[in-house]
Amino acid sequence: MRCDVHHQASGASAREKESRSKRFARRETLLGRLLGTATETTKPEVHKIPMKLIQPNCRIQFTAEDIDFIVAVLGPTTGNAPTLTGLLADPETRDLILDDDMLFRALLEQRGCLSVSHHFYFYVLVRHVLRGVGIEDRSVADYVAEVLTEFSRAENVRCVIPGKPHPLDYFFEMLAALQTADEPTCFYIRTHIGNQSLFFSGVFPEHIRQRAERRGFPNLSYYAALGKSNYRVARDHRLARKYDLSEVYDVLSDQFEPARKALNDLADRIFTFTDQQQSIERILQKTMGQG
Repeated sequence: MRCDVHHQASGASAREKESRSKRFARRETLLGRLLGTATETTKPEVHKIPMKLIQPNCRIQFTAEDIDFIVAVLGPTTGNAPTLTGLLADPETRDLILDDDMLFRALLEQRGCLSVSHHFYFYVLVRHVLRGVGIEDRSVADYVAEVLTEFSRAENVRCVIPGKPHPLDYFFEMLAALQTADEPTCFYIRTHIGNQSLFFSGVFPEHIRQRAERRGFPNLSYYAALGKSNYRVARDHRLARKYDLSEVYDVLSDQFEPARKALNDLADRIFTFTDQQQSIERILQKTMGQG
């Protein structure tokens, strides 16, 4: 994989300048959507994309490059790379290997581009910080890591409901949609509200604090209350039982604040303050190639 390196050529033509201006405008619009500040200006089209339910499946989506990274980091200490590769094929030993602090440190400390998948990257990091606040359930770590993986693409942060002319960007829109949505759609909307509340308050806490202090926008307590309540309702839904998500939602509802603070810790470790003013998608482009 390669890093996206931005070159600014001197003496750029007027056409190149105009192109850069358009790209900048698109990035600003994307960031505005991610942080809930943009206004939709394009002609709305009815979305027919089926709703996607996030599930804890990061660990079954690791790539060959992820395995190579594990072997490169842990192989020298075990002295037997082939044996280590074989152990990774067993779910129980794989989970124990993924808990090794050397992997966490290697992901944070390695300079340059990381040739690993987002699923692996976020699972190892999220698992480590959640354990630090007493959340030991691997399925919860897997779920939160999948939320970060999905939301690392800004368009996935938006709540897309089939039949609606445009995605829902704001919590008040999602809460209003609950009044007329059918049962499965209500479940999806509630999980999205919970996920989005955790994502925003976990990854962009300073942005939320600044907007609350300077402009009267909702504060972190609002996000916590919204996240807790919607995870709680989702926990008791029949679809949560069908997809084996009841326990995950129960933990995130009961321990939303510790989970949020764990993500705050992670954000402090991997993002600078300047980074937090950008979309997570842009940040990841600096860290690893986009596959």
